[in-house]
Amino acid sequence: MGRGPVDRSLPCGCHGLAWAGAAALESRQAGPRMTVVLVHGGLWEDMDAERFWARPGVVAALEARGVPVLAPDRLPHPRSWADEVAHLLPLLPDEPVTLVGGSNGCSVAARIAVEHPDRVGRLVLAWPASAGDSEIDTLYLAAGVPPELLAGETLRGLSDVELAQLRLPVAVLPGPADRYHQRSTVDALLALIAGAVELAASPEPPRPEFPPYAASVADSLLR
Repeated sequence: MGRGPVDRSLPCGCHGLAWAGAAALESRQAGPRMTVVLVHGGLWEDMDAERFWARPGVVAALEARGVPVLAPDRLPHPRSWADEVAHLLPLLPDEPVTLVGGSNGCSVAARIAVEHPDRVGRLVLAWPASAGDSEIDTLYLAAGVPPELLAGETLRGLSDVELAQLRLPVAVLPGPADRYHQRSTVDALLALIAGAVELAASPEPPRPEFPPYAASVADSLLR
């Protein structure tokens, strides 16, 4: 598997559907849909876009709906979230995109939205990984994860103040709650981010039970 972007896109469009009530995006609602950029999960582990998004069928389901899709690989062993942003930002189209973060990919997706709001038309935080669990952080540290990657409040790599300052349409897609993806994280994001909406829950794409959900997740991402 290469570490370059999985680019199966149609010609890129920058104007897309906004979630209901997002008046700031009304001028973008005519014309082709925004490119969907899928940021896979994982944190210092053997994970890439092929395993997280392509094999489980999310890329194909979005393409079947006529949407331009990019699924770049994240850095496998970054030293900081700034490294991740610097790696991914040049891979984004110049036009605003629908940026979808999965699990720990929510952190880099949200950092891009905070630091470069002109590049993001919509943000989806899917199966957000929970921060601040000391037992899980201990396991990550033992695996060599730099402490800087674990720091944060509701999401790793961000303060709650930064999340609360987001002024773009945001949706949160929960999964079945577990120690790594706690329901309290979903609830906190919905409370912190003005206007954030909750999408229908599904398992994470790499899980064996996910494939039947690919079509419904694709529909949710395009709401």
